[in-house]
Amino acid sequence: MSEEMNEIEVNIYEPGDRVTGTVTKVEEKQVIIDVKNSKTDGILPISELSSLHVEKASDAVNEGDELELEVLKVEDEALILSKRKVDALKAWDELERKFESQEVFESEVKDVVKGGLVVDLGVRGFVPASLVEDYFVEDFSDYKGRALSFKIVELDKEKNRIILSHRAVVQDEKGQKKQELLDSIQQGQVLEGTVQRLTDFGAFVDIGGIDGLVHISQLSHEHVEKPSDVVNEGDRVNVKVLSVDRDNERISLSIKETLPGPWEQVSEKAQSGSVLDGTVKRLVSYGAFVEVFPGVEGLVHISQISHKHIGTPHEVLQEGQQVQVKVLDVNVDDQRLSLSIKDLQEKEPEISDYDLPEESKGFQLGELLGDKLKNLGK
Repeated sequence: MSEEMNEIEVNIYEPGDRVTGTVTKVEEKQVIIDVKNSKTDGILPISELSSLHVEKASDAVNEGDELELEVLKVEDEALILSKRKVDALKAWDELERKFESQEVFESEVKDVVKGGLVVDLGVRGFVPASLVEDYFVEDFSDYKGRALSFKIVELDKEKNRIILSHRAVVQDEKGQKKQELLDSIQQGQVLEGTVQRLTDFGAFVDIGGIDGLVHISQLSHEHVEKPSDVVNEGDRVNVKVLSVDRDNERISLSIKETLPGPWEQVSEKAQSGSVLDGTVKRLVSYGAFVEVFPGVEGLVHISQISHKHIGTPHEVLQEGQQVQVKVLDVNVDDQRLSLSIKDLQEKEPEISDYDLPEESKGFQLGELLGDKLKNLGK
């Protein structure tokens, strides 16, 4: 009876059949399998172990492992089996689903090859070098064994081709963070950022995943010729949000607004009566504006320019001229500074009577004319 049962349990397998077997021996280039319900053992060649290249069989399986396999050939003494085909068939349905849904999944990098990375998904997945990161990577050697998140960007079952991208995942994450930041950022906020790049018209500052522009006029309280005079790429800076255009993803920032204003210490540095060095910045009909500190100008009224009467400031001053001024009055709240140039100049003595020499006193015009007439009569 038991012999009949044994005969019933033994199956005759054909190529394409699925079988279950247990690893009984792992050799360098093949694995011996005890196939369930089979008179003969199965041989699993190293080339059929995985969709990836395997150096030695022990890298992929161990004795005692139970495997699901497909029969490739039926020989007199053994069944030639494949684990790779079964893994691939199982994998394709799942991979097609992930491709359609653009699902993000994690997988380990199995190998680094010329041109990119290789991932085992049951079938061989390839990550081109350009799709690994969103920046240039010179050496991928330390990526082997790392788990990365991927999206499938190309899938062709007939050609057994699967292209993966980690870069797409990174960009999606950055895009999401960028949108969250755009939604949360508010005018008037002071944030910390990093100077990313400089242009002729200002500096772009990264404030946590999105760049904002600090216009050249917002870099400093002082006049700035070029942005590199004030900041460098890589500098950490504080910036104030001036405006947010969410539709166009534009943020206007200011470094100047986070710095102490030039007028904040004027009351200490420019007390009434003090003497300062300055530069004539502008001449107007009623006086001259003189810069005494960066960003701080005071007015020298035309009446305070010279002891002499002048019609316009242009008669005695020119723009860019260095002058000394005396502080007459300081009003920090209104940012007004009254200055004087003439208070530092000696007043020339006024000559009201052109006195004649002592010996000429009493000299009459008639005497002079008389002498002239006498001479004419001779």
